Amino acid sequence: MDFIFNSTWNLTIFLSFIAYLVGSIPSSVWVGKTFYGLDVRDFGSGNAGATNTFRVLGKPAGTVVLLMDILKGYFAARLAYVVVNQFPDLYDNYDLVNVKLLFGFMAVFGHLLPIFAGFRGGKGVATLGGLIIALNVNVALIALGIFLVTLFVTRFVSVSSMLAGISIPVLFVSVFGRNLHEYRQPTAVVFTIAIAVLVVYTHRKNIKRLIDGNETKAKLLPRHRRIDD
Repeated sequence: MDFIFNSTWNLTIFLSFIAYLVGSIPSSVWVGKTFYGLDVRDFGSGNAGATNTFRVLGKPAGTVVLLMDILKGYFAARLAYVVVNQFPDLYDNYDLVNVKLLFGFMAVFGHLLPIFAGFRGGKGVATLGGLIIALNVNVALIALGIFLVTLFVTRFVSVSSMLAGISIPVLFVSVFGRNLHEYRQPTAVVFTIAIAVLVVYTHRKNIKRLIDGNETKAKLLPRHRRIDD
């Protein structure tokens, strides 16, 4: 293993693969099969993500899957500090951001095409959220706010996810880029835009259903049974 840790390129490539494996952990599939005897991909939208888990298995399972998927992106991005600790003189703040984006992107890619689940994954929104938290908590909170407001107004999880994803490069570059200069560098801009495009692309079926008027709306509040006196 010494040859991996004696070069920044070797270590970065190795940890990129580890980040992909972390992202490949099929949270919804494993939770569904282990505790419910079901593969969530066989029900609902057929998607291996938190939203479909909420729909098929309920809130407890959906919450667990959501948290696991967020942690995948967060942990993968934090792997960047392994590189920095190994080569402290070679990585300034710009490089740290780039490596975080690379590892986080690999985790999202792993969630989309998980090697542990026949390359049939989810849409990567929660894992992307974990990456954004690792990059900048303020951006993550604003993107979450955009998601929640859009969900409250439209009741479409897909629309909320796409708008939140599109907001990320705008927030990093236009708003926070004034104070966080590392996000104005070309590599960071390309990565954040690529992530936004990826979020929209993974929702292409939802876009078709929205156009056709067949997209399912989320139930924001539980329905209470009416009791007559």
